[in-house]
Amino acid sequence: MLVALFRLLALLPLPILHGAGIVLGWLVYLFAGGYRRRMRQNLAFANYQKLRNRAIAEAGKSIMELPFVWCASPKRVQNICRVENWELVQRYIDEGQGIIFLTPHLGCFELTAQAIAHQTRLTVMYRPPRKSILKPLVEGARARQNLELAPANLSGVRILAKTLKAGRPIGLLPDQTPHQGEGVWAKFFGKAAYTMTLPAKLQKMSGAVLVLTYAERLPWGRGFLVRFAPFQHALEGTPAEQARAINAAMEELIARCPAQYVWSYNRYKTPAGVEAAPEDLA
Repeated sequence: MLVALFRLLALLPLPILHGAGIVLGWLVYLFAGGYRRRMRQNLAFANYQKLRNRAIAEAGKSIMELPFVWCASPKRVQNICRVENWELVQRYIDEGQGIIFLTPHLGCFELTAQAIAHQTRLTVMYRPPRKSILKPLVEGARARQNLELAPANLSGVRILAKTLKAGRPIGLLPDQTPHQGEGVWAKFFGKAAYTMTLPAKLQKMSGAVLVLTYAERLPWGRGFLVRFAPFQHALEGTPAEQARAINAAMEELIARCPAQYVWSYNRYKTPAGVEAAPEDLA
C-alpha cells in the first residue's frame, strides 16, 4: 500500500511535491510538540535561530521529495540533478584510490548516493528503518543500479573494508548517532554529541581519501545541485579528536546551506548503555 502510494506521488512534478512539503513542514511543526522543541533547541545550539521558518519549510520538502527520489525512474531523477566538482572524485578514481564519501543529513542526502552511483559503483552503509512497513520501500529505493547496501553491523563493516581495499568507494552518514561501543563523545556545534568512529577507523585502515558531499535543494522545485569537497582537517590523535575533526568538517558543510540541515534529528541523545558525556564536553 505504501509503495503504491509513493509510486503514485512520484508521478507528480517536483515543484508540486515541494509546495506540499512546505505545508506539511508547518503542520508537523505546529502540532508535534516534541519535534518543535528539538528543532528549536538544535537551531539554538548552532546559532541558526533566525533560519527557523526556512528550516521548517525545508524539513517538509525533505519528506515530500522522497517519493520522487525513491520511486521515479533514474533517468527522470538525474534530469533534475546537476553535479559540481566531480573532477575531484574522478581524479581519485583514476588513481585507484578508495574513497569514503561523508554525507551529513543535509539537503537531499538520499540523492547523493544515487548521483555517485550514476557515475561509479558505490557501497553505502544501511540501517533498516524501525518500522517494518517501510523496509521494502526503503530497501527497494536505495538498492539501485551500481548502488549496493552494507548492513549497519559487523558484517557490513567488513564489506566496507573489503570494498575500500579493492579501491572502490563507500558512503557513510557521519552525523548519524551510533550505538554503544561504536562512538565517542565529541562536540558538534559546541555541544557534546555521541559521534561514530567508523569513518576514521576505515580511513586509517585503508588509506582511503575522505570526500564531503551533499545535495543542495534548489528553490521552486528546480532540482538539486550535488557538490563534492575535499576533507581539509587533520584526522589525527585520539578517536575523540578524530571524531571532532569530522564534526568540524560537517559544521562547515552545513554552513553552506544551513536551513537544509535536518535540525529535528535527535543528534544529542545518549544511546542506550552509553555513559553521559564528560562534564568538560556537556
